[in-house]
Amino acid sequence: MSAAIEKSSAPLARAIDLTAKYGERTILDGVSLDIKKGEILCILGGSGCGKTTLLKHYIGLLKPSSGSIEMFGKDWWGQDEPERELAQQKIGVLFQAGALLGSKTLATNVAIPLEMHTNLPDIVIERIVRLKLHQVDLDDAINRLPSELSGGMRKRAALARAIVLDPDLLFCDEPSAGLDPPTSQALDKLLLSLREGLGITIVVVTHEIASIKRIADRIAFLDKGKLIYEGPLQKALDEGVKPVVEFFGAEDKLKGGEKEFKPFKV
Repeated sequence: MSAAIEKSSAPLARAIDLTAKYGERTILDGVSLDIKKGEILCILGGSGCGKTTLLKHYIGLLKPSSGSIEMFGKDWWGQDEPERELAQQKIGVLFQAGALLGSKTLATNVAIPLEMHTNLPDIVIERIVRLKLHQVDLDDAINRLPSELSGGMRKRAALARAIVLDPDLLFCDEPSAGLDPPTSQALDKLLLSLREGLGITIVVVTHEIASIKRIADRIAFLDKGKLIYEGPLQKALDEGVKPVVEFFGAEDKLKGGEKEFKPFKV
């Protein structure tokens, strides 16, 4: 983590003894996990381990079967709807498929949260949209449709929309899914730059090993619905935490300097 970004002792978000069920099936079983200010936290594990379900609980799309979610110091579901709506405006979400409106230009897509949640005049919204597209290196694509973009460009456009309200906390669901390795690395650089330049705390749900190595300050590893490890990746490998070692490969050890690459400027 950059020395310029200080961790706060109070977490931005917390899962507290969280249990989630779909019918009789338990997906998350007593998971407790804090999200610390200024970090990039990667939530990982095998297919079906519950990582996306955990993300959906953090952002308020799912209500716990038991336990609780705290966001910015308050119980998500202990607040009334207007309070939750205000809290949600401090959260950005990059969905796996981007969720852009195919019939709308990038400018229109990125402007949607501003139009929904603010009373800003059109000229100010336009300036903010241009700034956010600049921050993801899409200045020249402002009037293009999603279908006219590459997969990596669509992800960056969706990222611009996710940060248009200047959130404190950004959640990314499998951001590298479907991208080739060079495009995935470029997206990782962009996430690092947003953290460094804007101070956004980032939570990434992923199974992409290369991305985890490049960006994670800390990992949270889920296995069969339980949180079995949280902390630095290298520590888990050094201590031989078996599911983590198996996930990365028994011989796969992080080498010094893998995360030291030049990020984009924002």
